Amino acid sequence: MYKPNMATCMRIVKVLAGCQRHLLVAGIPAYTSVSPVASRHLPVRTYAAAKTFKKDKKDDKEKEEKKEQKPIDNTGRHKPYGLTAWVPVDDVYVTRFYPKPVYETAVAVDMLKNFQTLDYTTLDQPVYINLKLDMKLEKKKKVDPFVSTVHLPHPFKTEVNKVAVFTENPDQAKVAQENGAAFVGGADLVQRILDDEVDADFYVAVPDMISKLLPLKNKLRKKFPKNKRGSVGVDIPKMLELFKTGHEYTVEKDAVITRVGTLDMPKEQLIANMQTVVEDVCSHRPASFGHFIERAIVSSQTSEALLFKSEELVQKTPTDKEA
Repeated sequence: MYKPNMATCMRIVKVLAGCQRHLLVAGIPAYTSVSPVASRHLPVRTYAAAKTFKKDKKDDKEKEEKKEQKPIDNTGRHKPYGLTAWVPVDDVYVTRFYPKPVYETAVAVDMLKNFQTLDYTTLDQPVYINLKLDMKLEKKKKVDPFVSTVHLPHPFKTEVNKVAVFTENPDQAKVAQENGAAFVGGADLVQRILDDEVDADFYVAVPDMISKLLPLKNKLRKKFPKNKRGSVGVDIPKMLELFKTGHEYTVEKDAVITRVGTLDMPKEQLIANMQTVVEDVCSHRPASFGHFIERAIVSSQTSEALLFKSEELVQKTPTDKEA
């Protein structure tokens, strides 16, 4: 019969102890009679907390000043960024590779007339101008959208606008009728307008009638008489002269699109009408804030749009130093 020696017994004990250690690590209970072995202390890696760096306001201001881009001088550049060249070398080129040219007003009007000749379009087609405005003022204020009426030096409309005059004074009513008012009256005229019996292009009133016209505010809306539009005053003949043959334009958001004449009109007359509208638009914002018009476009009904220099149409008032 085989009898194990002492060395063999010790080897068996060590093997059993190792098996128990592996079972303890795996979480499985051991059913051996060997004494439990102390659990090992596994090393734990700790990380230092990330430090929060607070930037000083002075450093931020210095960096912002460094980031401010200086105006680029394009005189030494051979071409603008993203485009092929400043000016095309001939009259056949891909337009998207070149900046759009800005023409003088007289040149732009001549080009519109040449387009009409080349395209064999109608001579009496309307001419429009599209003005994009800079409505910003100081301290985050803006110019409110407005409606204005101007008297064009060369009117192109054949029909006369219908003007209604609100007054209860018999003498003023007689003057209004003599100067071509379509409707004249007081409270009776207000009721006729509410009953949809009277419809006029413009409505003017004397100051005493404003309080009696409040029921018409929602009815007339933009046509309601206002001091800013020049439709409230005592000089009835002057108001009738303006609104009977006046040209009205509306500024919506930051742009105005209005008609200034027909293409068969002489060039000088078209430029005069364009100048009248541009000067009236610029009068609604102080000149100290810079040029009011950011972009000016002129076009006819069948032609392409042409950029023109609107600043040359604004008459510059001489300063004290120049005077």
